[in-house]
Formats: sequence, structure tokens, C-alpha cells
Amino acid sequence: MSTMPVPPSLPSRLPDFAEKHGFDLGAVPYTGRVLLESLLRGEDPAQAAVLGKRLALGEDPALEMPFRPARILVQDYTGIPLLVDLAVLRDRAAEPGRVNPALPVDVVVDHSVQTDWAGRPDALGLNEALEMSRNHERYAFLKWAEGVFDGVRVIPPGRGIVHQVNLEQLATVVTEGPDGSLMPDTVLGTDSHTTMVNGLGVLGWGVGGLEAEAQMLGLAQAIRIPPIVGVRLTGTVSPGTSPTDVVLALTRRLREENVQGLMVEFTGPGVEELSAPDRCTVANMAPEYGAMSAFFPVDEETLDYLRRTGRDEAAVTRVREYCREQRLLREGAEPAFRRTLTFDLGEVGPSLAGPSRPDQRISLGELPGSLAALCPQGLRSEAGVQDGDLVVAAITSCTSTSNPKAMLAAGLLAKRAVERGLRVPAHVKTSLSPGSRAVTRYLADAGLLTDLETLGFHVAGYGCMTCNGGSGPLNEGIGEAVDRADLTVAAVLSGNRNFASRVHSQVRAGYLASPALVVALALVGNVRTDLESQPLGMDRDGRPVHLRDLWPHAGELRELEARYVTPRCSHPTTHHSPPGRRSPPPTARCTRGTSPPPTSVRPRTWTARADFPS
Repeated sequence: MSTMPVPPSLPSRLPDFAEKHGFDLGAVPYTGRVLLESLLRGEDPAQAAVLGKRLALGEDPALEMPFRPARILVQDYTGIPLLVDLAVLRDRAAEPGRVNPALPVDVVVDHSVQTDWAGRPDALGLNEALEMSRNHERYAFLKWAEGVFDGVRVIPPGRGIVHQVNLEQLATVVTEGPDGSLMPDTVLGTDSHTTMVNGLGVLGWGVGGLEAEAQMLGLAQAIRIPPIVGVRLTGTVSPGTSPTDVVLALTRRLREENVQGLMVEFTGPGVEELSAPDRCTVANMAPEYGAMSAFFPVDEETLDYLRRTGRDEAAVTRVREYCREQRLLREGAEPAFRRTLTFDLGEVGPSLAGPSRPDQRISLGELPGSLAALCPQGLRSEAGVQDGDLVVAAITSCTSTSNPKAMLAAGLLAKRAVERGLRVPAHVKTSLSPGSRAVTRYLADAGLLTDLETLGFHVAGYGCMTCNGGSGPLNEGIGEAVDRADLTVAAVLSGNRNFASRVHSQVRAGYLASPALVVALALVGNVRTDLESQPLGMDRDGRPVHLRDLWPHAGELRELEARYVTPRCSHPTTHHSPPGRRSPPPTARCTRGTSPPPTSVRPRTWTARADFPS
């Protein structure tokens, strides 16, 4: 256990505080324990005592508190305006060097890259070149801001998606406060899916830009603590069921249970059935089921994940010992909740969500019927394009690409499809946009990346891309045919949102699915097919190939994950390019000019090449 100092007002151990004030800390939800620590660190023991007593009795907190996270997490769309405001303050300050964020700020550049090019070997290089040309000045400003503001760290373009980078590199679970004492890693982010890191026992949620800026300026966020709802997981995940299937089933159930604005905490024996990436997939979609947060307490699986993603053993030991000392490490006894819901993991099977909301969960056999509801006039066609044709198939989003089991399943399905001679129809725009370079590393090492590429799933970039609407143009001639006949065409992606026209303005039907199902639907080329009973296509010998013929087995996925998903994959200096492909390294990716004078808001010229540090 670290002997680092703690503030005089903060007891060294939460158990001592609970004993002193007469409440059972073991009955307090783990989410509440993190909030208790925050209150004590903010020197409000009286409020902490009230909160602890109410939560231990399973009551609503009914309190407002100032929440001070350990750090702020932003992406480029929302982060640049915040830093511009700081730059303006700096420009007007008598002592510019004193203008700095009050909290550490991580900026992950992931929202600007678009899927302009896809389905070809050079898509990555082409898209990154376009990204740089379009965002020349914005990225130069970020590079300048990182150099002049203390506590600002920029994760450059081409590294991955903010929430996956947060899991694999930035989150520490336990960190050091300004005074050098240990504290839980907590985060506020300017993106609704900041909740993803809740799967590692890091409490955090999304906030607006003004709230984040207030935190950067040293003002705590005042929150009214909502009730904490327990979701008791039971049963075992069935073979053939993916993490995406689990989160889609939970999204539907929790929407029905109306957890809007509440804090959700997962408990029960089923928690042990989920890997850390599985938990993060579930926590990622908290905004889709309406929760403020979706917390999984720290346990041995969390610690193993830290090891698997390259954290050193000293850091892992620090997390274990601190969490054990503060009773933040998950124990056998379950806490008291205002309300507890039970969810049986064994009842979940393969599924999708669509055609327009994440909670519209449907079985594979119900897919054609979901399209029929959008085409009451019957199926129409134009220039070889028909209602229900799949025009976008994207393996994308931190929701699923952060999960090795899900990505390896997609690779294995692609491998078997290629072996049987299946191919993707020309009207389907296929793309692979991993949330980090670790993904392409282990897919390549496992020999599966080439099979995905054979089906058109070439790496198009490392960013949000299709998931946040940056899907680029449809394949040649497809968009024109859709517009002429006002066709209802479809997209499928391994993301978290599928509202009408979100993925693409010409696409009315959007479906969420696991990466493996994205590959399967791409092979079919439409959403008119019943994947449970109809074949995906015909093999070289004219025999039908069904989904069940290609579906990976749980045992082989475990074997591949154990062999190829290693700490070196997540190392921040991993910059893997598929063999024979050109992908610019992180250096020479962004342009900038001469360094600005100390009080300048932005540089006057941008001429020299800039290189983000590895």
C-alpha cells in the first residue's frame, strides 16, 4: 500500500469514516463510495456522513454536491473551443504563463477524419491526407496549445477513438491528487459516451462544453445525486452470443425500466461472466438506455485488463491495494440499492437493433419484417439498387472495436467466408475503423486482417468516422439511384446510434450489430434476408452457405485472444500498418507555423511541418 500523504481533513480510510459516523460502508453502492471520497476530499465530511447513511439504507440521496473529477477528457470537436477560450484569457492576462487548466485535460483527436475512401488498400492514407488538409489550422492550434498550457495533453490524429484510448492508455483507476495523495480516477468528458470507462471502475459521465470549461477554470460541477439503481446480473452468456447482443438486450430492458438520469451499478454473480471489455461495451451505451452512469466496481478482472493493456505491475498493485484499503474492490456481499433489477445473461441471443433506435432490439429472423414496415408501398428498384439494399457496412466505434472477442469473431467469420468463396456485392460500402491501433495489430498477428481486407474491410482510419456520421459518399452511382427513386436503403454498423439519417443522409434504415454480423450482412448485401433460415450466399461449388456455417466458436475465440491480444498491442507507440500498405507514421502528420508570441491567440503563419510526439 502506498504511504503517500492524504489531506488532514480526509480520513486515511473510508471504513474508518463510516465507523465513526455509524453507517455500514458495505451496504453503500460502490458508485456512492466514490462520491463519498469526493466529498471528503472537498472537505465536506458533514455532507458525506448524510450521504453515507442514506445510501447504506437504500434511500434516495436527495443531496446536491460539488463534484471534482481527477481529469477532463475531450475530443477535437468539443476540445478546441475550450482551448480557444483559454487562449483568449491567456492573451488578455498580465501574466500569460499563469493561465492554465485547473485540472489535467486530455484531448483525443478522433472526430474529424471521414470515410471518404473505403474498400481499397490505400483508403487509410487517402483519408488521413484529406483529414490533414481540411484541419491544417485546427490541428496546428492544438499542437500550439499543448506546448503552452500546463496539464494539456493531445493524443494526435490517427491514434484511435477517445473512449477506447481512454481505456487502453489514459485511465489509471487510481491516480494522484494535486497534493500527491492517492484518489480514485474520475473523469468528466465532453462526449456522452464518456461512461464507457465506468466498465473499469472509473466513475465519469458526459457534460456540456460550458460545464467542462467551468471545471477547467477550477469550478466544481454541482450535481444533484440521483438514485442509484442496481442491475443484478445472473446466468451465463450463451455460446454464440456477443457482447453487442448483451448490450442491445440491456438497452431495451433498461429503457423499459426508465433509468433515465439515474446512476446504474451492476452487481450479482453475472458480473464475473463479463470480461472488462464486455463491461465497457455495456457501460458505453449508458446514454442509449438513459443512465447518467453505468458503473462496474473494480475487481480482479479489472486488474488483469490493466496488465493486458500494458500497465506495469507497480501501477496494478497500487490500484489493488488502494481499492482494498478503501473498500472500493468488489466484495461478495451486494450493496443496498433504492431499486434492484434482475437481468439473466443466459436469455440473450444473437440480435440487432433497428431500423431507427438503439432500443429496437430484434432477432435475426425479424430483420426482414423491420424493413417491410418502412416500405408499405412494396419494394422498388432503380438502376440495380433496391429498397432494402445494404449500402453501408461499417466495423466501427469504440463500442465494439474495443472488444477483442468481438473483433476476432468478425475476423474468423471473414476467414471462413473467404475460404468458401463468398464476396461482398459491389453496392455495399465496407470499412474498418478501429478504435485504436491495437486492434489492427492483433488482427494482423492472428492472420485475420487479410481476410477482412479480401471482403473489402480495409482500414479506413482510426477515429469515429461512420459512427458519428462521417461515412462519406456512397459507392459510385448508388446515391444517385437512391435519390431518383426515393429508395429506402440500409446501413449496418457496430456502433451505438442508428437514428434515421445519422449514419448517412441518404440512408433511412440503420441497424446496430456485432462486428461479425456486420460482415455477415455485408456478404448478403441487403436486410431483406432472414439470417436464421436463409443462406448468406453460394460457395464455389454452388452450395448454400448459412450464418451458422461460418459462426466462430467460443473456444477458438478464447484461444486467439489469449495468444494474440498482448500488452504490446496496446503500447502507445504501436503504429501498425497492414503489410504492403502506406500509412503515415504519427510524425509529420500535422502542420504548424512558427511558434506564436507569448500572448498570441493563434500563430500568424502555418508553414512548417509539425510532429506530434509518440
